Amino acid sequence: MSTVQVTDATFDDVVLGSSVPVVVDYWATWCAPCRQVAPLLDQLSQEYDGRLLVAKVDADSNPLAVSRAGVVSIPTLSFVVDGQVVDTIIGARPKPEIAAAIEAVLAKAAR
Repeated sequence: MSTVQVTDATFDDVVLGSSVPVVVDYWATWCAPCRQVAPLLDQLSQEYDGRLLVAKVDADSNPLAVSRAGVVSIPTLSFVVDGQVVDTIIGARPKPEIAAAIEAVLAKAAR
């Protein structure tokens, strides 16, 4: 499975240094919409295994990563290619919408 927990200390190496596109999930344990999105991301990380990394950032425990990314609402999904944010989804979305965003990011990364 291509899901990893990321901290302030590991964010640059794991996310910005990734050789594959990354979906960064900024979430918190108390956030109900975050809990709705989590199993969808787990499924998608398995479906795109080897082509995509899902990095989960606990917003409460990692304020530096959240601040640097400019996240003001959770859940926020940031799509990162070659260390650059290429798309963002704010709020809970259905699996097909997240999958469509992933497909678009993978297409950009293939260029």
